[in-house]
Formats: sequence, structure tokens, C-alpha cells
Amino acid sequence: MQRVTLLDVASALGVSSITVSRALREPEKVSSTLRDRILRQVEDMGYVPDLAARALASRHNGIIGVLTPALTDLAFIGIMAGIEERVRSSDLRIQYANSHYDSDMEFRQLQLFLSQHPAGIVLTSLQKEQRVVDLLSGVPCPVVQIVDIELVTVGISLGISHREASATAVRHLLECGYSRVGMIAGRRSLRSQRRHEGYIMVMQEAGGYDPALVETEASVNSVELGCRLLRQLLQRVPDLDAVFCENDDLALGVLFECRRLGIRVPEDFGICGFNDLDFAACSEPGLTTVHVPRFELGYRAAELLIRAVANGGKRNHVEHMPFELIQRGSTRRVQ
Repeated sequence: MQRVTLLDVASALGVSSITVSRALREPEKVSSTLRDRILRQVEDMGYVPDLAARALASRHNGIIGVLTPALTDLAFIGIMAGIEERVRSSDLRIQYANSHYDSDMEFRQLQLFLSQHPAGIVLTSLQKEQRVVDLLSGVPCPVVQIVDIELVTVGISLGISHREASATAVRHLLECGYSRVGMIAGRRSLRSQRRHEGYIMVMQEAGGYDPALVETEASVNSVELGCRLLRQLLQRVPDLDAVFCENDDLALGVLFECRRLGIRVPEDFGICGFNDLDFAACSEPGLTTVHVPRFELGYRAAELLIRAVANGGKRNHVEHMPFELIQRGSTRRVQ
């Protein structure tokens, strides 16, 4: 079958190909009557835009490449929802790629994006390898990174301080009267490293830091992993009375395991998670956690990228986003 072109659609309607292109890319600049005629003709003829041709005719192919370490992770799904909400009203479209927390995969996916002349790229994770930094330094399109805000990045970046957010969570546990506060974490990433640093900082300030209080495993974060890590930590530190979990999946597992072991939460044991996923408010008791504005991060990242594309170039910009400790039933009320 021969591919239907933009010129074919234009010829069938008796208008110019520029008019058809404008109706598809900038519909507000075409009358509603003509726009409806064009859209009906496009549908009838089965026209599909040729992104390669578009990239040759303009600076980019109209695609925003979004690279995430885990497409199925609820935390990143919230960010992607924000990106999609903002992009929906633009003439740009989204292409996702998954790095699986693998630095080689991240580098190859970025190369693939760039080979297609994208309008821009949104990174929701960065392994911070020098070759990736060098690659991003020379890209012709805008790049927005949703990262730990304390990192030095290329182009536009926004995010929270994961070290300060975790420090706030650990301080809360200490203020609630818990003293032997541990931490559990799964697969290591830059975000989890920063959260670990915040935990160490506060525990050292309180004079209670002990490496034995930390239990980690290089596995995918899950509820099951939270159960297992708590069991392992309690075997080593039986007087443990609270735990900071690097994410809510682990925290829910800890809550389940406490129920299984007959440990009262929050009377005898405190639990604090991270991210404020939907289930955190629905568990019993509800999970105390750090609220990260995931949807707002995605929406704002897309907004900044769309502006950069419209302005025809790259620019440097750093934007701090707020976080908030949400206290629920898994920690004692501060007296």
C-alpha cells in the first residue's frame, strides 16, 4: 500500500499542504469549518504524519522523549500523568523509554531519542555517568531533568532535596519518641542514596547512628521486600522501635509484617514511608510519609520544556519544588 501524504490530503480538499499542516499542528489558526473538513479528510484517507519528514522540514519531529527508570513504578506514573496532562493541549506528542535503572540502557535510549531529532527530552532519572553528562551537554534540543535538586545538571532541572526530605522524616520519628530508628531500602539510585544521606545526617546529630540499623538489598522495591527486610533487621536489632522506609511500597510491607508479628503500630513501633502514594492514606493505620508532588513535577517539567521549544533553544533553569511530611496513624502523635 502506498503511504498517504500531506499533499494527497491537500489535493483532495483543494487547499495547500501548508493549510493542512497548520490545521493539524496549530488548529487555532484555522477556521473551525475548514479545520473540521481537514480532520474528516485525514480520517477518511488514513493519513499518518511522517515524523522523519517533519524533522527534516523543521528543527524537530514534534516528539518529546521521556526517559524513566521504571514505567510501572507508581511514583513515576504520577510524574508521567502530569507530563501527559500538560502536553495534551500542545501540538507535541510523547514517546516513552525505560532504562530499568541501567546506566548502559539509559545511555543507549538517549542516543536513540537524539537520533530522531526530538523536540525535547524529559529525564526522570539520571545515573550521573560522565558519558551521559557529556552527551546531554551537546544536545541541540531542550532537556528537562526531574532529579534531586542538589545535583549539578545540564539544562533545565527541577525537583526536591531528597536528603532534606528524608532528614525531615527521620527527625519526625525521633520527635515522636522513638529512639532506635532504622532504615530499609531496596535498589540503589541517586534518589535513594540522597535519602540514605539524610537518614545518616539526622541520626548522627542525635547521637544514635549505628550502621547495624540500616538494612538494604539491591532488589526491586516491593511490599514483599519490605516484609523481608524488616524481619532481617529485627533479627539483628531486636530493640528496633521505628523504621524509615525509602518508599511507601516498603513501608506497607513493614506494616504488614508488624501485624504478622504482633507488633503494635504506632504504640510500640513507628513507620514512615516516602512518596505519599494513594494507598498510604487507605492502609490501617494510615502511613506517615513524605508527600512528593509527583503530578506537579511532571506538569511543570512539560511546561518548562514546551516553553523552551517555543523559544527555539536551550536554557539553564533550576526550580525547587516543595515536599511535605504527612503524619498519619503509623507514628505517634507528638506530645
